[in-house]
Amino acid sequence: MTSSETSPTPQPAPGDRRRWFALAIVMTAAFMDLVDVTIVNIAIPSIQREAGASFSQIQWITAGYALAFAAGLITGGRLGDIHGRKRLFLIGIGGFTIASALCGFAANPEMLVASRILQGAMAALMVPQVLSIVHATFPAHERGKVFGLFGAVVGLGAVTGPLLGALLTEWNLFGLEWRPIFLINLPVGIAGLILGSRYITESKAPKALKLDLVGVALVTLGLLMLLYPLTRGRELGWPLWGYVSMAGALVVLAVLVAYERRKAGRDGSPLVELSLFKVKSFAAGIAVQTVFGVALGIFFLVWTLYMQFGLGWSPLKAGLTGIPFSIAVSVAAGMSVQALVPRFGRKVLQAGALVMALGVLLYIWESERYGLSIAPWQMALPLIVMGVGMGLIVAPLTDAILSEVPREHSGSASGLINTVQQMGNALGLGLVSVVFFGVIDDQLAERAQGPAVGAAFADGFQHALGWVAAVMAVIFLLMFALPKRPAQHVEGAAEEPSPAPEKEPVLVP
Repeated sequence: MTSSETSPTPQPAPGDRRRWFALAIVMTAAFMDLVDVTIVNIAIPSIQREAGASFSQIQWITAGYALAFAAGLITGGRLGDIHGRKRLFLIGIGGFTIASALCGFAANPEMLVASRILQGAMAALMVPQVLSIVHATFPAHERGKVFGLFGAVVGLGAVTGPLLGALLTEWNLFGLEWRPIFLINLPVGIAGLILGSRYITESKAPKALKLDLVGVALVTLGLLMLLYPLTRGRELGWPLWGYVSMAGALVVLAVLVAYERRKAGRDGSPLVELSLFKVKSFAAGIAVQTVFGVALGIFFLVWTLYMQFGLGWSPLKAGLTGIPFSIAVSVAAGMSVQALVPRFGRKVLQAGALVMALGVLLYIWESERYGLSIAPWQMALPLIVMGVGMGLIVAPLTDAILSEVPREHSGSASGLINTVQQMGNALGLGLVSVVFFGVIDDQLAERAQGPAVGAAFADGFQHALGWVAAVMAVIFLLMFALPKRPAQHVEGAAEEPSPAPEKEPVLVP
């Protein structure tokens, strides 16, 4: 038995400034991951030209990261519970930095694809620890403020990636073409590794757990069977085996649930803590998070295609157009958890869904009214409205999902939150083939320029955004299942969601 199990130390004192340094470090790592997800898309033409990558390899440069990331998130969260969240965070950020270097110095497309898969796997170790460290380090009454900052980071990362990718590609630093989009992670990762080892406090589950290897295998197999056909389906012409694989994924996931239920009763160390779904706020929040991921998956890809291929804008112009959206998300996220949710509770999230839907409808109207002559400043209003709506959702939703989760399961819960977000995004990306490319003639899409192509892409954009508005309406209805207000905001509620004394986190300085 380790000293961490026999001699638990108390949570950092409220006046301990070290936890705020730790917060800045883990938020920077989360931002680095969010940027890396989007930064590659903008540099694809440069990678294709300079590295000689085929279209299939380009697909894998983006899809390989997403698949490895999604498949490893739950396992990464559980490993943090078992071996320590600080330890897994440092391993993850160190591995992510090394993988970024391998991407930046890739000698050929095959090496770049393999390095991206490694990068996604390392992100799966790093990212779940971010929310777990926050959950274990900050008391309940402070988490609202912290998750507000997290929402602001999400908003900045959503648009900073394409903008940063455009700048680094156009600047062609030292003649390196696209490579700086990966190499920029090196100084950030090294700083995070050094500072994280000093300022982050270790925490882990209070009782000894074992890694559920069968659960790992079933989760990985089920997610790959679901996400691989969604990622490659359109390129391969939606073959029959893809539909069989997706149907089989549901069977595998059903077997996983049955196995995890039996595993929990036998030794109390399941990979997926099914008891979390008995917490109403967690179960409802996971459903909202999944559907919200679908909406974001559709919007961001279609938006990029519309601006760059439909309107013929440069990557830099398209990236700059998104700045009002990013600012609006950040400001609204901070306001929502600090000022609005404590007073109005669930209504803030529902208002966010309606406001975002309103912004989407406004965008459709402006796109139709101004046609191909639409200017970036004319897009600012709908983007600001959409950004405010998204900001009202992202930060308080995470807070609502985790507010009643026992601390010893925060790693598993964080992994599930990130996994369903990625699953939703993958489903949204798959649906783009139906709601966007489904209304565009293939020959027009291949031409990628000219008035007819622009008009077709504009029509596809408007059609796809109609689906996004409908998804936001579904999210509004699902939010009725969320608690009226998070536990820590209920007047007179306990500081923590009633944990038993032995359930306190094990913290190691």
